[in-house]
Amino acid sequence: MKTFIALLRAVNVGGRKPLPMADLRALASGLGCVEVRSVLQTGNLVFGARAQPAGQLERLFDSEARKRLGLDTDFFVRDAADWRSVLADNPFAREAARDPAHLLVLFTMQAPAPSAVQALREAITGRETVAAAGRHVYAVYPDGIGRSKLTVALIEKKLGTRCTGRNWNTVLKLGEVAED
Repeated sequence: MKTFIALLRAVNVGGRKPLPMADLRALASGLGCVEVRSVLQTGNLVFGARAQPAGQLERLFDSEARKRLGLDTDFFVRDAADWRSVLADNPFAREAARDPAHLLVLFTMQAPAPSAVQALREAITGRETVAAAGRHVYAVYPDGIGRSKLTVALIEKKLGTRCTGRNWNTVLKLGEVAED
């Protein structure tokens, strides 16, 4: 068995795509996952499954959530080793320590090209800063996330891939649960 973390895109945020976490855990258990735990109410799962590529699990969760729950969203799956890399590769350690709620990790479907990351940097109109490492983009929002013009829609457009974000506090919590 291998430990995985699955993140859902845009569920239980601002009343959009409501999904009880019990239903999400039941879906994962029904797909053969074990020790399924949800973390917070924003679509985060930690579970055990037979070793397989994360992309295969993403496709399975995507199709089965659509069939069984009527939920049309993206799943972003990483294994525990990937998650340790997310933690280790953080280029904004100072910001993470000082203001973890305003540091987001954006989990992408594909690693963005360096030119796409540069295009994203050039599109920033505020004080936000971004850096990429593989399929993870780190974004610092020093003035807060809610009013920022650096939205997920803009990020996806510039990077050319879908993504979902979690603040550093959530990333740390998911890492702790995965290591238990």
